[in-house]
Amino acid sequence: MILRSSVAQLHHHHQQQQQQRYNQLSCAIPRKSSSENSRIAFPISPHTLSLCWGSRLIVHRRASGEFPDRIDQDEPPTYAPISPQILEHNTSFVDVLKKANSILPQVVLASTILALVYPPSFTWFTSRYYAPALGFLMFAVGLNSSEKDFIEAFNRPKAIFAGYIGQFVLKPFLGYLFGTMAMTMFGLPTSLGVGIMLTSCVSGAQLSNYATFLTDPMMAPLSIVMTSLSTATAVFVTPLLSLLLIGKRLPVDVKGMVSNILQIVVSPVAAGLLLNRFLPKISSAIRPFLPPLSVVVTSLCVGAPLAININSVLSAFGISVLLVVIALHLSAFVLGYTFTGIAFHNSPDVKPLQRTLSYETGMQSSLLALALANKFFQDPLVGVPPAISVGCNYVTNGVLSCDDLG
Repeated sequence: MILRSSVAQLHHHHQQQQQQRYNQLSCAIPRKSSSENSRIAFPISPHTLSLCWGSRLIVHRRASGEFPDRIDQDEPPTYAPISPQILEHNTSFVDVLKKANSILPQVVLASTILALVYPPSFTWFTSRYYAPALGFLMFAVGLNSSEKDFIEAFNRPKAIFAGYIGQFVLKPFLGYLFGTMAMTMFGLPTSLGVGIMLTSCVSGAQLSNYATFLTDPMMAPLSIVMTSLSTATAVFVTPLLSLLLIGKRLPVDVKGMVSNILQIVVSPVAAGLLLNRFLPKISSAIRPFLPPLSVVVTSLCVGAPLAININSVLSAFGISVLLVVIALHLSAFVLGYTFTGIAFHNSPDVKPLQRTLSYETGMQSSLLALALANKFFQDPLVGVPPAISVGCNYVTNGVLSCDDLG
């Protein structure tokens, strides 16, 4: 009896040791039975968790001492939150390229400072490169759009008409107001006041399309339609406005205007649409590279006009004209945004529409105004406001396109 009792005690002690070894295991061992699947879970240390099943950490249920008789096979496992370090490693180079537009305000500011401090850094980018640069930005817009977007844009005649009124009614009124104030209140020469008025009489800037694309991509086709319409009709409207506000009828090159629309807007956008439609794999391959390239192109377009016209900006009247031109554009942005909110307050997309019409009202084709000033006015001071306005358009585009107005 004594020997039998000792053997039983040794056997029981051996079973307890085995049980303790099992309790120290750090993973769950699946076990199948003939009737059902069950899982035996053991306690684990958080330092022994392993990465598996995609990118999730499996946290096994802790069992103390006794094994559960049955675990429901449909019960979902518990997952721990993903570590930020793991997410950082999963960030791809393509994602970095796509987010390049987020640094546009900093790039615009840096380009502006560099152009004013060291003009030769941008003077090589002459006006002959402006059309290809803007064409590239329009190509990026077309590649990220579809034919359906433009069809929907044409189905909004009220918005198109509102943009046209802002471009050729509200902006010329502001131009006449600020031009008169510049001559009467600030004592600037008449030629500078004429230059301010002339800047407000030209058509919309294609840069507004890119600004709209950055903030509200779905509104980009509508912006392109509005800008193209104002540019096409500028051959008639701009001479009439210049006659009413300035007292001088300025002939506009019709062929040059049409060629400008085709080169900068229609052809690049059509190329992007066709590439997106018929060669989607190529479109997907090049699309991530468009944001950083667009940032570079925009920085050149910002710095070049300021660097080339640095003498006008730093002239005796440069600072005063700069302040007046900035006030002119900001007033147009604010009023375009406000009036659109009042007129389309019931529209479900009123905020994006406000931003779009604000860009259309605030941005002018200042290069056209500069060309008209140099060609039809003998006084070189007439070209100072348009020259300053070119830089202002690009700077405000970079800032406002990355900052929600509302």
